[in-house]
Amino acid sequence: MLAYEALKRAITEMDIYGSAKEFRLDERQLSEDLGVSRTPIREAMTVLEQEGFVRSVPRRGIFVVRKTKREILDLIVVWAALESMAARLAAAAATEAEITGLRRLFNDFKEETAAEQVNEYSKANIAFHQAILRMGGCRLIVDMTGNLFLHMRAIREVSIRQENRFEISMREHTAIIDALEARDADRAERLVREHAMGLAAHVERHGMFPE
Repeated sequence: MLAYEALKRAITEMDIYGSAKEFRLDERQLSEDLGVSRTPIREAMTVLEQEGFVRSVPRRGIFVVRKTKREILDLIVVWAALESMAARLAAAAATEAEITGLRRLFNDFKEETAAEQVNEYSKANIAFHQAILRMGGCRLIVDMTGNLFLHMRAIREVSIRQENRFEISMREHTAIIDALEARDADRAERLVREHAMGLAAHVERHGMFPE
């Protein structure tokens, strides 16, 4: 279980859509890095392959799975449905402190310094979406989005650096927080759904993903 969690965390932190290169996992190196034998590494790899995170290529090794553009667009649609419902629930269930915490995530970011802040903003962006899911209070939504998150995180990290997504994201996040503060469930749900589908439209136009 330790090896599985460590490998999944390592994959989550990879910039798998930031370049065209393949990400190969070295069993021996992983064994040395984690200080465990190869057996738990192999067992963890088997589970991760069943979950669709890695694939085994005969005579080549284990590689991190990169979704095709079509698969990514489908993934975003599913994410939009789940996160927008979480936002609807959060409008009623979230505490004032939780909503204030959302706004605090973006206090230090300004549109005029976007280029210098993009890496930090990307992390805040991911934290924002994770918080929305938690604030809805539905454990099943959080669990269902868990495996989607690996790819959503990587997609958002790439997209936030393209075109003017930083500025668009800032404005849309602010509007979502305003809706939550107003306890307007309809507006919060709609804005979160539109925010996600805006990402889908961006990926359709600009995403350099496998076909």
